Amino acid sequence: MRLLPLAFLLVSGVLAPAGVPAAPAQVPTAASTAARPSLQDVANLPVVVVSGVVPGPGLWKVSKDGHVLWVLGTLSPLPRAMQWQSREVEQAIAGSQQVLLAPAVKLKADVGFLGKLFLLPSAYGARKNDDGETLQQVLPPPVYARWQVLKQKYLGDDRSVERWRPLFAAQELYKKALKANGLSRSGGVEASVDELAKRRGVPELPTDYPVLIEHPRAAIKAFRQAAPRDTTCFIRTLDSVEHDMPAMTARANAWATGDLQALHELPDSDRRDACVAAITGAGFAQTLGLDDVPAKQRAVWLAAARKALAANAQTFALLPMDELLKPDGYLAALQAEGYQIDAPE
Repeated sequence: MRLLPLAFLLVSGVLAPAGVPAAPAQVPTAASTAARPSLQDVANLPVVVVSGVVPGPGLWKVSKDGHVLWVLGTLSPLPRAMQWQSREVEQAIAGSQQVLLAPAVKLKADVGFLGKLFLLPSAYGARKNDDGETLQQVLPPPVYARWQVLKQKYLGDDRSVERWRPLFAAQELYKKALKANGLSRSGGVEASVDELAKRRGVPELPTDYPVLIEHPRAAIKAFRQAAPRDTTCFIRTLDSVEHDMPAMTARANAWATGDLQALHELPDSDRRDACVAAITGAGFAQTLGLDDVPAKQRAVWLAAARKALAANAQTFALLPMDELLKPDGYLAALQAEGYQIDAPE
């Protein structure tokens, strides 16, 4: 079972996989090494979202001793109206003995069915501010004024969100803003990979970092009392919604059309890092094993990749695109261990 308040943060993209620094290792890429432009440089890009059938990016190849791991880089957000169809991915999955899913955190609570029913009211209560406070009461006035403008634009007259904690209100705003701008968190890519694997009878292996919550009631109470740095995440989300949509759209289009150079050069928002810090920096997160999540996710995925490369003639895997493009990502760690890394042409 997933603990509702924490799981909401995880599956909604707040704890999206991200890498941590590793020993420097240069991974070859097809993109240029030109300096990435600032957000201001792309602020005036036309917000025209790619639609129709698109191929997506090419695959990275990890190999050693005749064994191959094909890796597809994923991205969020992606164009909502695109129809992703990659013959290269279909062929890679068809010839594989295993599919490694993207890194994730899996929360489990040590309760039975009745315990789950009793937890629901507490879980939903954790989404709200303490003592029934509103966002206007907990946010600095200038921040709340920005929120009011964006809330009216993307959420309309929904008053219930006004009593949510800033962390949750930010997620709701971000979700609705993506939809309004023709974007989707996943683009259906992972669902398509799952369908292809099932159709070909290729087993899928989750690469989750498991977190067992032995005392769910206490965890919910700690979550409510910890007061993570919600405001920082909230402000970064407002920044993204106000200013980053052109850049996010351009990155989404670049993924859809397989333009790795554009993905290299276009800046990513720092919203995710701010929101991750809001959770993992709270005291309750360390108690639950949610501190230093990126490093733990990295260790789990790398262990699964090494095992697959040793056991299978061919394996297919999913990884966040940022981990493939940066010089200290997951593949850099494998390259440092003697694996050959070939970027798409």
